[in-house]
Amino acid sequence: MTSLTLISKPDCHLCDVAREVVETVVAELDDDGVVIEELSIADDPELYAQWWEKIPVVLIDGRLHGHWRVSPERLRAALTG
Repeated sequence: MTSLTLISKPDCHLCDVAREVVETVVAELDDDGVVIEELSIADDPELYAQWWEKIPVVLIDGRLHGHWRVSPERLRAALTG
């Protein structure tokens, strides 16, 4: 099982785009092997301190995959590779 975490904040256009990319790519996969969790820096001071200037942030299995803009091709490769 792969864990994908999207770290975002409310009213963030890039976060909305990243969420769409994540949902689309995961929906295209043939299995249910990816669990998506979304966390907001507005709800967690530690997340805010660590990520506030990089959101949206995508973590795969707890490791940084990318931030700001999410590439569907790169994300797909990371989840299937």
